[in-house]
Amino acid sequence: MMHRREILSGALAAAGGAPLALSHHACAEDDAARSDSAQPAQPFVDSNVSLFQWPFRRLPLDDSRELRKKLRALGFVEAWAGSFESVLHRDIAGVNSRLVAACREFSELTPIGSINVNLTAWENDLDSCLEQSEMPGVRLYPNYHGYALDDARFIELVKRATAARRFVQIAVAMEDTRTQHDLVRTADVDLTPLSATLRQITGARVQLLNYRPRGPLLDELAKTPGVFFDTARVESTDGVAKLLRSVPAGRVVFGSHSPFLIPEAALIRAHESGLTVEQMRAVMTENAGLLRFEPASTKTDKQ
Repeated sequence: MMHRREILSGALAAAGGAPLALSHHACAEDDAARSDSAQPAQPFVDSNVSLFQWPFRRLPLDDSRELRKKLRALGFVEAWAGSFESVLHRDIAGVNSRLVAACREFSELTPIGSINVNLTAWENDLDSCLEQSEMPGVRLYPNYHGYALDDARFIELVKRATAARRFVQIAVAMEDTRTQHDLVRTADVDLTPLSATLRQITGARVQLLNYRPRGPLLDELAKTPGVFFDTARVESTDGVAKLLRSVPAGRVVFGSHSPFLIPEAALIRAHESGLTVEQMRAVMTENAGLLRFEPASTKTDKQ
């Protein structure tokens, strides 16, 4: 088995294409004296992490400090953080408030609040996320919160977020159905209505988290403007490369689903997919800017 140092060094080099300022820190996770100013030549972005505790079991990195330490050691300078509390808690305002407070402690963590459209006054929660906390987007859990992607409230939420130039993340799955608690069996989100829904909303940007891409549904989603994908549940060593070939350029953004999954897993899959330097840079860094309504790069070879 390849040593972790070799894997990470290869991934970092592929993304940066040159020696990185962080290279000697990549495996020094316990170096508490490392300067906060040190950054990789090509800053990595993880679009899919969560803070606090998963309701059904403890995870090795469910302490925010440990998660941040791990991400920094791997070269990530930004991680978009949702909250595990969003899945089952009904006090979404409280959930989002705690998330903002936790992210305020660490410059690498960007809070991505949750909205449950089945709760009263969800519009107020959305306004709080977008206007008061100035979050770049919000994260939804339709399967746990009990609504479909053709629900009028979901459509309204996406319209409001788009008008504010913010993205919407949909957590397609949080846990494999085979390992779920017997009393909380939750199927993956049904994405079938999504394409028709988004055709009603010009300019929307929706990212699918923890989606296992395959078959005709992937083809339909790839044809739908504004649908982005993450890498957390992409399977096989060449899975990321296959996904890049299946969807338009700029629509695959690195996401690890940490700490539910170890962040190295998604990083290794991206590295082992045999991506070019340009593709690796796009997936690890540049495509996050396209999702985040930042100005598009002038590069034409981005995947």
